Amino acid sequence: MSHLRIIVCVKVVPKPEEVRVDPVTWRLDRSSARSELNPPDMNAVEFALQLKEQHGAHVELLSMGPSFFEPVLRVALAMGADHLTLLSDRAFGGADTLATTYTLARAIEKLGGADLVLCGVESSDGATGQVPAGIAEWLGWSQITMLNRVTLDPERRTVRGRREIKGGHEVLEVPLPAVLSVETAANEPRFMDYRLKSWAFAPEQLTVWDAAALAADPELIGVPGSPTVISGLDQAPLRERKRIPLVGTPAEIAAQLVDLLRAR
Repeated sequence: MSHLRIIVCVKVVPKPEEVRVDPVTWRLDRSSARSELNPPDMNAVEFALQLKEQHGAHVELLSMGPSFFEPVLRVALAMGADHLTLLSDRAFGGADTLATTYTLARAIEKLGGADLVLCGVESSDGATGQVPAGIAEWLGWSQITMLNRVTLDPERRTVRGRREIKGGHEVLEVPLPAVLSVETAANEPRFMDYRLKSWAFAPEQLTVWDAAALAADPELIGVPGSPTVISGLDQAPLRERKRIPLVGTPAEIAAQLVDLLRAR
């Protein structure tokens, strides 16, 4: 078959421990948080690079966000991908998962489609898990989600994925083109190849598209295309941690511990 095309959707997210919630808009305030690549997306990149090594493929990275995300995204490019496309426009701002998946799907179409689109199972900042399925729905493609193993058969033009279920696992096979989401820790992402650093940070390895370049419907992107409404936010009550020192001989400490566990 012809050269495989794989697109990996990657997102730059704030470090979870540094993010805050705006008490007025109920949106995440990322202004003071450092950025990193969404961890499950790194697993998706690793699967794409493994498939590239096994079958030969062009691996395109696709992301949406402001231009200052570019250096973080180029780290994934230096892992061994072939090109990076960044969707950056103020009109994309405030998008929920519906508007985000529409925008990504339009970009995938403009890129000429793909045999396979890989995504992390969810983002660490939103954690909805809706983006991979949403992309598949907009494109009308097959989808398998929450995978920890991916096998591609280029000749039969099928992809097989394995995922854990209660009491075991299941293996699903769908025809290409398809959208897959992969679990965190499904593999061990490789480090950036420092031999590729200069190449990955060269201007020609990045394409930036705005809403006009995508010919996107303005009513389906950003805030206008986002029907999600956050009506309120509750904070879980903090639990007081109790420390109970155990003293004595090892046998006495063990007996005290047993008594405490029985009393719970």
